[in-house]
Amino acid sequence: MIRLLSRGLLVVHRYLGVGVGLLMTLWCLSGFVMLYQGFPSLTDAERLEGLQPLDLSACCDLDRLPFTDDQIVPGFRVEMLGGDPVIRFSGTPRRGAAVQNAPTGSYNLRTGEPVKTLDDAQVRQVAAEYAARHGLEGALVARRLDKVDQWTIQAGRRAPLYQITVNDPAGSEIYVSAASGEVVQDTNRRERVLSWFGAIPHWLYPTVLRSNGALWTQVVIWASVAGVFLTVTGLYVGISRFGRRKNGRWSPFRGLWYWHHIIGLVFGLFTLTWVLSGLLTMNPWGLLDGTPNNLRRSLTGTHTWAEAKGLIARVGHASAPGRGVAQLRSATFGGELSGVTVGPQGVVQRWTVAGPVQPLEAAAVRAVIENNASAPIAQFDLLTKADAYYYGFKTPVAWPVYRAILQDDQATRLYVDPKTAEVVRIADASSRASRWWRNGLHSLDVVRARPLWDGLAILLLAGVTLVCGTGAWMSIRRTKRDLTALRWGLADLSSRLFGRGRRERR
Repeated sequence: MIRLLSRGLLVVHRYLGVGVGLLMTLWCLSGFVMLYQGFPSLTDAERLEGLQPLDLSACCDLDRLPFTDDQIVPGFRVEMLGGDPVIRFSGTPRRGAAVQNAPTGSYNLRTGEPVKTLDDAQVRQVAAEYAARHGLEGALVARRLDKVDQWTIQAGRRAPLYQITVNDPAGSEIYVSAASGEVVQDTNRRERVLSWFGAIPHWLYPTVLRSNGALWTQVVIWASVAGVFLTVTGLYVGISRFGRRKNGRWSPFRGLWYWHHIIGLVFGLFTLTWVLSGLLTMNPWGLLDGTPNNLRRSLTGTHTWAEAKGLIARVGHASAPGRGVAQLRSATFGGELSGVTVGPQGVVQRWTVAGPVQPLEAAAVRAVIENNASAPIAQFDLLTKADAYYYGFKTPVAWPVYRAILQDDQATRLYVDPKTAEVVRIADASSRASRWWRNGLHSLDVVRARPLWDGLAILLLAGVTLVCGTGAWMSIRRTKRDLTALRWGLADLSSRLFGRGRRERR
């Protein structure tokens, strides 16, 4: 029975390897590119660098905006658009806040009017400003997109979008949302070309598929499930067939089959962890969902339009917000509103209605957590280097941060940036599990020292590529041979049946 099961799994593994094996080989080959070039994205620093310097010196009659003083408003950003300061609300206040008609979108702080959809000339002005501040020189050619393209798949809700070709040596392209006047994406020729060899095949990201989010999700999930099944059956067959024989060999296979067997035994487990963690990045069927909690809302609190007005006015009354300032953003901690002036190089200053303030002291952070968290603090310290759940790898993080570990059933970890008064991360049980199952296994960010990470990732990925590539190649060859044998067998059967029928009639 065991022999029959092993034989059946080998047959399934062989034929599944034709399609799924090729797909996994493609994932591996594109993974080499993904090590160093991801899908093009606009970073916060790039966006801030493209903005005009923030100027609130002659601003603003904030009472002209259509909000009442006691109205609770969501988080906001203040930045320049076409020479005027605008306020951009980040969304409606969280559920539970007693508000009606919460402000959304963007408003001009000089006129008090909502920011209207930009015309072609205004879009070109935004793009020209961005290009100039990034040192991109070339004749700008703008066109309105009727639908999202390959590089704006995730920005569709910010339509209408414009694509502005810079015509510079790097082949730069800038995408502007006419609805908000914001640059939402920029790419260059190198990023686009490498993405066709990296992120697009790796994520199954062609526009025709990715533009249908529900379909794309199911395709990725079930393709990954098939990959997990192929790898598990391969490991079972490989282990069951491994053992010393009378002729002294440890494998019954020869030639390329032998090398696929041996390499699969060495790198099969890494193949399984990569395809499984790739599946888990999609959080299939909510496997990594945690229990919803209101901890972040409890720690931050809410603020009113009157408080927001006072803060904006205070920063505006200063002679200048500070050199290199492109944006003022709100930060609420313990129910107290403050503002942070930031630029491409990071945080410049934190403000309250009283003026510039120093970073938060440990006692103030601890008091807010003790008064608003649902459990007492088990450990509290100032973190100046990475721990297992707060670290920078390919994306930088703020340092230092205060870390508080609560005495709740999840040992929840809170990370607070003292320079901005922001809760920058909450690591509960589900997010910590996700960190290991997804990032740890798929990105190998448990090893972050470079070039050690580079060498380990390339070595393991090369081994997994050999496993998938040799398996797919042999599956194709064996399938072609089996189809040829089947075709000849059917021809012979037909000859026997119909040939004898003709002789009998004669």
